[in-house]
Amino acid sequence: MLKQFFRWVFGKAMETRQLTDEKLSVFWGMPILASDAISSVAYAVDEMLWVLIPVVGVSSFIWMPRIALAIVILLLILTFSYRQVVEAYPNGGGAYIVAKENLGKNQSLIAGASLQVGYVMTVAVSICAGTNALVSAMPALFPYRVPIAVIFVILLVIGNVRGIKESARIFSLPTYAFILSVIVLIIAGLIKYASGDYTPMPVAPNQMSFGDQAVTLFIVLTAFSSGCSALTGVEAVSNAVPNFRDPASSNAKKTYLLLALSIVICFGGVAYLTKLYNVSPTLELTGMAQMSIAIFGKGVMFYIIQGTTTIILAMAANTAFAGFPTLLSIIAQDGYAPRQMAMRGHRLNYTNGISFLALLAILLIIFFKADTHLLIPLYAVGVFAAFTLSQTGMLMHWFKDKSPGWKSRAMINGLGALTTLLALLVVGVTKFTSGAWIVFLVVPFIIWVMQRIKRHYETVAEQLDIPNDMLGMLDMDTPLAHHIIVPIDSFNAMVVKAVRYARSITPHVEVFHVETYEGEADKLRRKWSMLKTSIPLIIKESPYREVVGPLIDYIDSEEHVSAPGDMITVLLPQFFVFKWYHAALHNNTSIFIANAMLNKHNVIVSILPFYLEGPGNVRRVIEEKRAQLQRQKQKAPNDLECEESIGEDREEI
Repeated sequence: MLKQFFRWVFGKAMETRQLTDEKLSVFWGMPILASDAISSVAYAVDEMLWVLIPVVGVSSFIWMPRIALAIVILLLILTFSYRQVVEAYPNGGGAYIVAKENLGKNQSLIAGASLQVGYVMTVAVSICAGTNALVSAMPALFPYRVPIAVIFVILLVIGNVRGIKESARIFSLPTYAFILSVIVLIIAGLIKYASGDYTPMPVAPNQMSFGDQAVTLFIVLTAFSSGCSALTGVEAVSNAVPNFRDPASSNAKKTYLLLALSIVICFGGVAYLTKLYNVSPTLELTGMAQMSIAIFGKGVMFYIIQGTTTIILAMAANTAFAGFPTLLSIIAQDGYAPRQMAMRGHRLNYTNGISFLALLAILLIIFFKADTHLLIPLYAVGVFAAFTLSQTGMLMHWFKDKSPGWKSRAMINGLGALTTLLALLVVGVTKFTSGAWIVFLVVPFIIWVMQRIKRHYETVAEQLDIPNDMLGMLDMDTPLAHHIIVPIDSFNAMVVKAVRYARSITPHVEVFHVETYEGEADKLRRKWSMLKTSIPLIIKESPYREVVGPLIDYIDSEEHVSAPGDMITVLLPQFFVFKWYHAALHNNTSIFIANAMLNKHNVIVSILPFYLEGPGNVRRVIEEKRAQLQRQKQKAPNDLECEESIGEDREEI
C-alpha cells in the first residue's frame, strides 16, 4: 500500500526511450526556466525602496524609476549575450561550460560554485517572498512563515520529481496567470492615475524629514544592487538547453526573447506605478499588496493578484529545480561532484540533485527565519560572478573562433562582461557588510570540496585502471587460493546450509566459534564430534565477551593457514525473520562482523540468507527438514547426522 502511495505521489517509472517526449516547447519552457526572473518583479522594487526610503524619503520615488531603467538596460544586454551562449554551447552548462572551454579549469569551478550558490538562494528567496505575499493577504499566518515556506519547498520537490514535462504542466500556468494579473494591474493603475481618481499612499513623517538630503552615489549603487535581484535566473535557460525540444538552441533563444519582453513590461510597469502611488513596503504588507489595494481596493482582484503573486514566487524556485540538477549533472560528469548527481531518477529527471537542492534551501529558510530581506544580500553576488565569467568566456570564444560576424558578437559579449563586472563590484561592495561576505567564504569552500571530490575520483581511477598493453599479460584462468571461515553461534540448520555452500566453493573451510563463558561451547563441541566431517571447528575464548575481535585476531595470526595473497571469505549465515520488527529481538552479530571485515585486505564478506517462516508453518518446515535429512542419510550414511539438533537448537535460536 505504501508503494502504491509513493507511485501515486511521484508517478510511475519511465523508460529511457521516453526522454525525448519529456522535452519542453517554448510555451512550456519559458515559465519553467524564466519564472525566477519574472517573479522578482514582486520584490525587486521593494528591495530598492528598502534602501532608499529610510535615507532619502520622498526623493526615493524620483530615483527608483531611474535605477529600474538601468536594471532593464542591463537585462537586455544579458538577454542578447546569453542568446549567443545558447548558440555556441547548445549542450547546456551555461557559465560553467563557457568558462571551462575558454578560461580554464579554475575559472570554471568558480562559475560552477557561484551558480550553485545562486540556485540555492533562488529557492530560499523565492519561497520566502511567496510566503510574505501570502502573509500580506492573511496576516494571521505571520507567525507560521517558516513552516509554510518549508511546505512550499516540499511541494516543489514532489512536482519536480514527477518529471520535466509534468512539472511544466503544473508550474507553467501560474506563471502566465501572474504575468496577466500584473499587466491588468499596470493598465488599471495607469487608467486610474490618468483619470485623477486615485489617492497616493501616505509617506510617514520620519521619511519626509529626510527628503531633502543629497542622494549619494553609494546609496544609489546600494539600491541598484538590491534591484539586481530582478536579473537572477536569466542564466537558467542557457544551463538547461538540453531540456528543450529540437532544435533546442533555437527554442532556447526564443525563450530569452519572451523572458526579456515579460520582465521589461512587468518590472518596468510595477516600478513606474510604485512612483505614481508612493508605495512604501513594510514587513506586513508588500509593495504589490499596497498597490493592489490602492488600485482595486481589498476586493476580489486584490486576492487574485496576491494569490498569483504567492504562487509565482513559490514557483519561481522551480527555475532552480530545473537548472541546478542539470548543472550539477554536468559538473558530476567532469568528476567535480558525486557521480550520483549525474544519474536520472525513475521519471528521467535528476532526482538526487532535486533533493540536495531542497535540503540546502530548507536549511537556509530555517536559519534566516524565512526573512527575504535578510536573504537578498546573499543572493546576487554568486549570480553576477557567473554572469561575468560567462560573458568573459564568450568574449574569448569569439576571439578564437573568428567566424563570420564574430566582431559584433564579441562586442555584445564584451559589453555584457563589462556591465556584469561593474554590477558584481557594486553588489559585492554595497552588500558586503549586510551578509554578502558569507558568499565570499562559501564559494571558495565549495570549490575546495569540488577539487577534493575530483582528487578522490582520480585516485580511485589510478588504482582501478588497467592499461590496454597489460591486458594480454593478465592470468584470468588460474584460480587463487581461497579459504572460507564460517562464524557460528550454535549448530543448527542455518549452519548446515552455510557449510555445504562453503564446501561447494573450496575444500578449505573452517567453522569458527567464540566462547564467551567457560564451558559454554561444550554442547557445540559434542555435536560437532558427532558429525563425520573433516571440517575443523575452531573455538577461541573471549574473557571480555567480545565476538569480533577474536575473529580478526585469528585471521591475522599465523595459526590461520592462509598465505599472503590468498583470498579469505568470511561467510556469515544470517536468518531473516518473518516480521520486520522481529529483527529487534535478535543480536544481529553478523552486521558488526561485516562492518569490521570491510577494513581487511583480501577478506571478502558474504552473507548467506536463511529465511524463516511464520509461526503457522514451523511444524511443516521441521517435518520437511527431517525428511530431507533422512534421504541424505540413506544416500550418504557418513554425512552430516544432525537431525536431533533441530529440536535442541530451537530455543537457542
